[in-house]
Amino acid sequence: MLLVGAVAFSTQAIAQTVTTPRSASPAAEVSQTIGLSKITVNYSRPNVTSPRGVDRTDKIWGQVVPYGMTDPGFGNGKPNPWRAGANENTVITLTHDMKVEGEELKAGSYGLHIEVKENNEATVYFSSNTTSWGSYFYEPSEDVLKVDIKSTDNNFTKSLTYNFVDITPNSTVLALDWEKKRFPIKIDVQVHDIVLAGIRNELRSTAGFGWQGPLSAAQYCLQNNINHEEAIKWADQSISAQKNFNSMSIKSQLLVQAGKTDEASKIIKEALELPSAAAGDYYGYGRQLIGQDKDDEALKLYTTMKKKWPDHWLSTHGLARVYSAKGDYKKALKYEQEAVIKAPEGSKVFLNGYIKLLEEGKDFN
Repeated sequence: MLLVGAVAFSTQAIAQTVTTPRSASPAAEVSQTIGLSKITVNYSRPNVTSPRGVDRTDKIWGQVVPYGMTDPGFGNGKPNPWRAGANENTVITLTHDMKVEGEELKAGSYGLHIEVKENNEATVYFSSNTTSWGSYFYEPSEDVLKVDIKSTDNNFTKSLTYNFVDITPNSTVLALDWEKKRFPIKIDVQVHDIVLAGIRNELRSTAGFGWQGPLSAAQYCLQNNINHEEAIKWADQSISAQKNFNSMSIKSQLLVQAGKTDEASKIIKEALELPSAAAGDYYGYGRQLIGQDKDDEALKLYTTMKKKWPDHWLSTHGLARVYSAKGDYKKALKYEQEAVIKAPEGSKVFLNGYIKLLEEGKDFN
């Protein structure tokens, strides 16, 4: 009796399945970050060559993947789109609200399906159902968004592949490549809106207690030339916590972007008079003036800087820079040759490069 029981138990144990890798259409994941947002696609990769070794090149579209909505003979028995991959649902996940082909799509995970049509047309479906097997149980009532796209001819791709292409600071194209076709899906991210919403939230916590948090928020707006009114308030918050040249300079530059140049000029002049203002601060502001084609103001600033720090190499280099901008290459060369003697070793290389340009009669700005 004990032996029989032991045999029965062993047979039951042998019947249990174990986890093994898939031999066909392996799983894959691809992701791309745009700003602070991430787009991720989880999918399986069918091959142009079938699991039985049959070459299906030139037979994928219209045969392996039928055109239009079709009933695969399994599942819900309804006309369904293609699963845009293999095995389980292809799933796309967005960490923030985005625009897909110009249409709003909320943050979340979606089953991704494509209705492939003739003449390079296709419709992409984003379903709230992410847990089904492929498109066999696709339900139109679960569609959150559908957009029309155009497929394009593409280099041969043996295994179905999702790529992110044409990446910019606030957009990308999610491309499905297989056989000789590409299905491109344009995705836009409202990067600045997302970043600013995060900044406002962070400044309600410890980041808002010192001067660095509000200043970095103001600096982001300055770098991207956006949100000036609020950014100036953040700069003021930083200045109230600790008045220094950096915070006042950023406020001044924001005022310039907002068209308030007179107020900006007063702020930067006050900043330059701070005891903490250093030679590097003067030099950096002078470069801003040159960049704004205010060469005469830059010359006046660098002349003052030379008097305050007569032995500092940046004082002499600043004068070389502004005379170069004004086209007086002879005088610029004189100051640059003086600056290279005083400069630290790490700076001599680019100063010598500037000297060469000046000797050729070229502006190095």
